[in-house]
This record gives sequence, structure tokens and C-alpha cells, in this order.
Amino acid sequence: MDALSVSVVTPTYNRCASLARLLDGLDRQTYPTEQFEVVVVDDGSTDETLSYLSKCRTRFALRIVQQPHRGPAAARNLGVKHARGDILLFLDDDVLPARDLIERHVWRHQENADVVVIGPMLPPSDWPRPIWVRWEEEQLARQYQALLAGAYPCTPRQFYSANASLRRAQFLDAGGFDPLFARAEDVELAYRLRDRRARFVFDPSATVEHFASRTLASWQRIPYQYGRYDVIMDRDKRHDTLSMAARDFSSRHWLGRLLARVAVGRPWLTKGAVLVLRLSALAADQLGAQRCASVALSGLFNLLYWNGLCDELGGRPLFRHWLAQSAGPS
Repeated sequence: MDALSVSVVTPTYNRCASLARLLDGLDRQTYPTEQFEVVVVDDGSTDETLSYLSKCRTRFALRIVQQPHRGPAAARNLGVKHARGDILLFLDDDVLPARDLIERHVWRHQENADVVVIGPMLPPSDWPRPIWVRWEEEQLARQYQALLAGAYPCTPRQFYSANASLRRAQFLDAGGFDPLFARAEDVELAYRLRDRRARFVFDPSATVEHFASRTLASWQRIPYQYGRYDVIMDRDKRHDTLSMAARDFSSRHWLGRLLARVAVGRPWLTKGAVLVLRLSALAADQLGAQRCASVALSGLFNLLYWNGLCDELGGRPLFRHWLAQSAGPS
């Protein structure tokens, strides 16, 4: 492999402390420092990020790129333009890599030239976070366990750019991230990689700790956006996201399906259900009833996802038609 074989590409926006933690972790990698670089793309930060980066000294080559605030997809694409490595390792600015993270990714690519490597995001120890972040961690843990048990293969749905790598040639051939996607831009790219016969590999030893930090309001926006973008990916990109959404709907608990059939596309019902589920989750968490809180958050997440899908389809009648065609009679 070339002397400079790996480019770590990280977009950042107003997360100076998190970025410093990431760069410190990369400075302690077991992989030779002369064989990787780190490209940080500042996405229009207004905090002290640029001041920190201008003074930052690392053992590895650190490249700093700036752009006006345009989102992580555009920032990653710009980072790749300035990257030199054969392997692109995408890391988010809120993760802490294991000391052998780069080594694990490189080893997988040395074994197979056509793989896309996905590593797990693990919860940090002794770091306080709210119940909705812990819920995310639980869902990821179940997904990782299912992958390891062989319940299903690694697919584009597991391609999270917080910890994933691929060959630079693969990225360029697929056309990079679509900057029109404010959410799920990594999954959308992964579908295009799949169409070009990339093979997705989950490596449980290529780990990062994920220091997720978001408010409940920002957390609630995530499933709604995922619902909308699943429709956009199916309609505009010809990815099979709606058929997978239909299978997902059929596998949900009957109460969740009933709630979706009754409330989705009816703003006043949805608003009331969201309020009840949110208050139930917070109350259960205060009482130490973690299982009840998790159930309420699952219901809330799914309801918001189906509302995003409904709105992008064009409203309740079209949502009901889609359910009738794809997921059984309403």
C-alpha cells in the first residue's frame, strides 16, 4: 500500500470539545502515523473550533478545510476532494476511536478490495446521557447482536458514517454523498455502493465510543426525517426503501400498527399521541421503570417515522393506499 494509505474524513460543526477528544484518540492510534492523515472539514462553525484547530499539533498529518454551513454530506465530499489516501475512513466528531481502529479497518481492506467496512458505535462508560440517547444505544446494540448471530447480513441500512470505511475509488465511482439529503445521506450512498457490487462487512472489533448529545426535540426530528427520506430514496433514487418499510411495519407490535393506522396523517391525533408517549417516557425514566420508558420511546419514534413517510407520500389517503398495497388492509 502507498505510504499515505488512509484518510480519516471528519465534518465538524460547533463541537470543539468533541472534536478535540476525537483528534486526541487518533493521536494514540497503533497504526503508523506516517501512513494516515486526518482531514477535518469545518462546516461553518461559530464557536472556537477554528481557533482550536489553528493551534492543534498532532503526530499525524492534519489537514483543515473550511466551508460555509452546508451540512455533513457536502462537508464529507469536500473532505474527500482534499484527501490523499486510498482508504477513506469516515468518523463523526462525537466519537472516540479505539486505539487500533484504523488498523482494524485497514486489515479488512487488505483482505478484500471491494468491501465497505462498518464498525460499531458503543456507549461510553461513566458519561451521563438522557433516556432517549440510551434508547438509541439499546437499538444499536440489538442490531449488532443480530448481525453477529447471523439473523441477517450487513446491508446498506447499517452504513453509518460515524464509523465506516471504503476505498476512495469506490466512493468516487458512486458519486459521493448527495448534499440534498439532510438525514440518511450515508444510507443513500450505501445503496449506490450496493448497486456497484460493494460488499458490506461488519467488524465488531473496529469500535468507537459514541458521545451522542442531543435534546429531546432534536431527537424527535430524526425519525420524521428518516420517514421522508425513505420515500425520496424510493421515488427519486429507485432504492427499495418503501418495500423494506412495509416489511418493517408488518413486523411491529399490533398496538404500534393500530396507532399508526389511526393517528398518522391526522395532525391533532398525532400531536396528542406524541405528547402522551413523550410524557410517559420521561415519567417512567424518573420512576426507574426503564423498560416502560423504552417502550414509550419506541412507540414515539415509530409514530414520527410513519408521519414523515405519510407527509412525503402526499397525505393520509396516499399513506392508507400504500398500507393497503404493501402492508395489508387498514
